[in-house]
Amino acid sequence: MTLDVSVAKKEKIRYAMSKRTRASLFALALLTMVLLIWLDHSVLSSCRQPRTKDHLKADDFEKYNGKNFTVINVVDGDTIDIDIADGQYEHTRIRLWGIDTPETKNPKTGTMYFGPQAAEFTKKLTLGKPVTVYPDEGNRTRGYYGRLLAYIKLPDGRFLNEVLLTDGFAYADTRFRHGFYQKYIQLESAARSQKKGLWEKVMPEQLPKWLQKQNRHRETQ
Repeated sequence: MTLDVSVAKKEKIRYAMSKRTRASLFALALLTMVLLIWLDHSVLSSCRQPRTKDHLKADDFEKYNGKNFTVINVVDGDTIDIDIADGQYEHTRIRLWGIDTPETKNPKTGTMYFGPQAAEFTKKLTLGKPVTVYPDEGNRTRGYYGRLLAYIKLPDGRFLNEVLLTDGFAYADTRFRHGFYQKYIQLESAARSQKKGLWEKVMPEQLPKWLQKQNRHRETQ
């Protein structure tokens, strides 16, 4: 009889311990599941949170500013491609800050006066060569079409933006403010006074539409 009671007590103890163990394991599993769901939700929320313009600008500066890349394609006198991926694209397309060269690929304007010469000039200076990229400090880094806006330093230390203005292959783009706004106006003025490049024979109707509009506005003031 005593033996049977002792065995029964031991069985009760084992059952109680087993029950507590199962309860503990269940609680631990439940806690782990809740934690995993919370972490998953946090990660997804973080991924879904939209990037602000400041975030994107900071990313561009970290990725491009002061770094060297090779020019793999020249689209136009003021637009080039470099050998680094940009989002879904295999390369980064750069629109030169502060200048506007005559179009050669725009279906709305067709090939403009001195456009092929400007494109060829840029190609000769950059294609297949290493360049250094500098976004404009404190300014936006992307243009209307999502292209990177930058100053391009050539292997010889000159800046492509300035060379195009100095040699008469580009207009100073006064539609948008940037760090060298006044300097670029002066460079264009000097090229124009010396009749360099396009300034030797360009006619008023051959100027970009935005510049024609600015000139008409000045004349009416």
